[in-house]
Amino acid sequence: MAYCSYSRFPVFPAILTADGAIITGCNVENASYGLTVCAERTAIQRAVAEGHRQFTAIAVTCDIKDRFVGPCGACRQVLME
Repeated sequence: MAYCSYSRFPVFPAILTADGAIITGCNVENASYGLTVCAERTAIQRAVAEGHRQFTAIAVTCDIKDRFVGPCGACRQVLME
């Protein structure tokens, strides 16, 4: 479901909440790249909007096979909080 018409780099996270729900997200890009919302933040925002505040795990997948791609700094900050 990613909207990544600029980077062509779809990202799909799944968050496991403390009560066992699985919340997903996707990246949503914008021509003004600073307004792009990363997939991890989309999943966190969706989880919070649905009433979840405690998380057990997060998995993030993309189509890069040969190296690790971790969350950006903004996503790491949101995930920490």
